[in-house]
Amino acid sequence: MATDSYNIKVDVETRYIPEQSFPEQGRYVFAYTITIENRGKVPAQLLRRHWVITDANNRVQEVKGEGVIGEQPRLEPGENFRYTSGTMLETPVGSMRGSYQMIADDGVEFDAEIPAFTLAIPRTLH
Repeated sequence: MATDSYNIKVDVETRYIPEQSFPEQGRYVFAYTITIENRGKVPAQLLRRHWVITDANNRVQEVKGEGVIGEQPRLEPGENFRYTSGTMLETPVGSMRGSYQMIADDGVEFDAEIPAFTLAIPRTLH
């Protein structure tokens, strides 16, 4: 498989949502904004997502599902798609990683890896 034909870049920005969080109850809410960019040569559509969410107690949640935020965006080469979603942790620090299952217009299915990123309330990591 020619890697330059199928190249999806994923960028992530995170933020803590204090107004939805209740630390005394072990509830820490985070938003993450994802930008998915098709840097390949073939149009591709996002079919499914797979997330692995780990908190500071090494409690792991796996989330699998169709599309993202109810959509299955199709990206032409050079196009990007941006969305914001969220998750809740029982600890003030955690991480997420995962992948998007993609299908190119030529029928090739491939995974776009989402590198691990940290979720942390401000001033908890040095």
